[in-house]
Amino acid sequence: MVIARTQTLVQLSDELLAALDQEIARTGRSRSELIRDAVRRYLHESIEAEIDRQIVEGYTRQPQEADDLEALAQEGARRLIAEEPW
Repeated sequence: MVIARTQTLVQLSDELLAALDQEIARTGRSRSELIRDAVRRYLHESIEAEIDRQIVEGYTRQPQEADDLEALAQEGARRLIAEEPW
């Protein structure tokens, strides 16, 4: 299966290019491969950060009550005990 790709020009500082080339020498991967992986990782982390932000926002708008947390903890403990092969 051939994956369509578009070539793009990215300007890097001398220091960043030198660090990239050191990583290439260490790993044997190409510049393109390392840059694609870095962009992929950045986008994944960005999505994860947005999910975390939304979770925090939700709990800020509607915090859990201490009683709710205690009930959840007790229910979890009951389930774990019930699953034990005594």
